[in-house]
Amino acid sequence: MRYESPTTIKEVVGLLKKERGKAFVLAGGTDLLVGMKLGMIEPDLLVDIKHIPAMRTVKTSKTGFRIGAAVSCAELGEHKAMKKAWPGVVEAANLIGSDQVQGRCTVVGNLCNASPAADSVPALIAAGAKAVIVGADGRRTIAVENIATGPGKTCLKKGEVIEAITLPNQTKTSGDAYLRFTPRTEMDIAVVGVGINLTLEKGLVSKARVVLGAVAPTAITVPEAAEALIGTKVDKKALENLAAACSAACRPIDDKRGSAEYRTRIAGVMAVRAAKIAFKRAGSAA
Repeated sequence: MRYESPTTIKEVVGLLKKERGKAFVLAGGTDLLVGMKLGMIEPDLLVDIKHIPAMRTVKTSKTGFRIGAAVSCAELGEHKAMKKAWPGVVEAANLIGSDQVQGRCTVVGNLCNASPAADSVPALIAAGAKAVIVGADGRRTIAVENIATGPGKTCLKKGEVIEAITLPNQTKTSGDAYLRFTPRTEMDIAVVGVGINLTLEKGLVSKARVVLGAVAPTAITVPEAAEALIGTKVDKKALENLAAACSAACRPIDDKRGSAEYRTRIAGVMAVRAAKIAFKRAGSAA
C-alpha cells in the first residue's frame, strides 16, 4: 500500500486518477481504518486530505456555509454560527460515534461511506446541502441526496473527491431538527433517523423538507410528509398525516436492530417528535 499526503486538491485528483489499483481517500478514517484492520478493505493507495487548508476549515459568507471535507464533527459542534443556523445538522453530526471518534470523523466521510443509516445525511438533505465535487474535468456541485446510489455506493467517478459541503443561510423564520432511534442510548446505528427543516410565514408552515434514514437503501425525501405540514401550525391532525406519510414511504429491511414492521412504525413516531422541535425552533427564531 502507498500512502500520500498532498497539500492541494489538484494533487489529490491527480493521484486518484492515475492509480490503477484501489484508491481510497482518508479524511477522519473512522470507517476506513476499521475496514482495513478487519481485512475488508485493502487499498493500493491511501490519499490523506487532512493537510489541505481548504478542506480543514468551515467558512461563512453572505450565502451560507462551506464545510471542508476534512473538518471533524467535533469542530462542527464547536462552531457557534453553525450551531445557531443549523442546530439539527450539528446535532446529527455529533451523534456519530464516541467522543474520541468525534475528533476524527467527518460529515463528508459519513456521506461517502453511503450507509443507509448515516446520521448526518438526512439532516444535510433536509437543510438543502450540496456537495462540491472536484475531478479531472473540473468542479461540479450536486445535491447531497444524489451522492449515495445504494448501500456503500456513490455517484463519484474515478478521480473525483468531495472537496466541501455547502449549506445555505437559514432564514429567520426557519428551524431544523434531527432525531434518531437506536437500541442503545449511545454509540449505535440508527434504526430510524429523521431530518426535518421548516420555514414559517405568519405562524404557519410555508415550506418543509422531511427526510428519512435507515428505512431504505439510501436516505429518502418524503414530499407527502412535507405537504402534510404546509399551511398548518403543526397541530395534531398535521402530525398524524405526517406520521402516516413517513410510514408509507418506508422500504426497510429486517435486521438485529429492528424488524421492517418496527422501523416503519417508529419512522412516523420520530418524525412527529422532530417536527415539533423544528417548528419550535422556527417560531422562536421569528
